[in-house]
Amino acid sequence: MTVTTPEDFPKAFADAWHSREGARIGSLFAEDADFVNVTGLWWRDRAAISKAHDYALTSFFSNTRLTPGVTTVRQLGPDHAVVHCRFRLSGQTAPDGTVAGDRQTILIFVLRRTQIGWQAVAAQNTDVIPGKETHLNAGTFNAVDYRDT
Repeated sequence: MTVTTPEDFPKAFADAWHSREGARIGSLFAEDADFVNVTGLWWRDRAAISKAHDYALTSFFSNTRLTPGVTTVRQLGPDHAVVHCRFRLSGQTAPDGTVAGDRQTILIFVLRRTQIGWQAVAAQNTDVIPGKETHLNAGTFNAVDYRDT
């Protein structure tokens, strides 16, 4: 899959997601890319990124829709860019088999222009938890807002 501009990367990521093929997501990444997911799992090459997404997209994400929203691009020169995109995820299967509620995340992609288009050399996914400032582990791990105390 060829990405011709950094602005096109979030849509290409969502399109690859909807293919349900981990290898298609992996094709957006450099061979030695890094990807950190929302729980801090860190995949350190294209093969690991592909394998992890293949598992997720054929199991608990098999019926999801990933919709890109607000996107910003910061060029770091002619051949490098940082892309932030807020995504909406719907349709995730919960452990009990029900459909979980929608989530919002922000994905950051560090991109490099190659001979075949723009590829990610790094990505990190962060869940958006409105109104919270941090996570707190007080027996259970919860998002908290110190302004509420």
